[in-house]
Amino acid sequence: MINKVSVHRLVSFKLKFYINNAEVLHLTDKIYVVGHKSPDTDSVTSAITYANLKNALGMKEVVPAAAGDLNNETKFLLDYFKVPYPEKLTDATDKMLILVDHNEMAQAVDKLKMENIVEVVDHHKIGGLATGKPIFFLNEPVGATGGIIANLYEQSKVPISKEMAGLMMAAILSDTVLFKSPTCTPRDKVAVEKLAKIAGIDPMKFGMDLLKAKSDISTKSAKDILTGDFKKFDFSGTKAGVGQIEVMDMADLAPKRAALLDEMKKMQAAEKLNMVVLMLTDVMKEASDILFVGDAAAAQGFEKAFGGKLANNSIYKEKVLSRKKQVIPPLEGAFKK
Repeated sequence: MINKVSVHRLVSFKLKFYINNAEVLHLTDKIYVVGHKSPDTDSVTSAITYANLKNALGMKEVVPAAAGDLNNETKFLLDYFKVPYPEKLTDATDKMLILVDHNEMAQAVDKLKMENIVEVVDHHKIGGLATGKPIFFLNEPVGATGGIIANLYEQSKVPISKEMAGLMMAAILSDTVLFKSPTCTPRDKVAVEKLAKIAGIDPMKFGMDLLKAKSDISTKSAKDILTGDFKKFDFSGTKAGVGQIEVMDMADLAPKRAALLDEMKKMQAAEKLNMVVLMLTDVMKEASDILFVGDAAAAQGFEKAFGGKLANNSIYKEKVLSRKKQVIPPLEGAFKK
């Protein structure tokens, strides 16, 4: 029987394992910790905080990176805690990577080879990743990857600084939409309470500041909104792209609706997708207007997934906030063969 102490030692061992494994350093002197394309706050802060943990455990060659431009919310957060922006990494040629906040190749940095993946730490569904050798793969059903990493700090007995606590706390608040999302678990709330004490801030007040920064679309083009938080999926052969924008008032998006649909059509053609979906999420009303463009077969599957008929290229759904839990699973089910 494995006791709690043994588990802690095992996790600490696995986190330190690659420091003496010369095999992972045969291509580069760095190991990049990086999240998915169109990086959100959880993706970026998980890269920063996990690289920091690795550094504390002796792996000085591990560095954080972001697989794209930072959004307004993430910039606000890093500026608030005076944490340097991570390196931008969009080409993984000859690079060793630790993936955080994703595990699907379609969402990963371009030109990444599976054999160059060193570790994975994530909270999403497991989507077809296959490696030629065993790796450290940690996937837990919680609201944010930041909470998983906070737990790894505790298990490895590495002190959490005010800055790292603030980043992990913010990741949880952002991904769970201030605990409103159905992805939120009791573990997320406990983690935020602990991390907020270390960071020395009121989590809910700070969370509202995050939401305001995230929902500021005044300077964003329709293309910026579509690609700001966009992921690709394969639903049993139906190629799809699903994006999301969260605002505090849906009315802010009304003037951009036609332009958004135009950009979605361009994206569908350019990426050779069967459909493009964009969640316009009102975090205050806790509802989403789910926009759709695509071929006829995809339209039928979309309507089946959400139990309604498309009207003006969308279906409005109350109490729908989470792409991961409330949009992707119904779509997967609707197109399952």
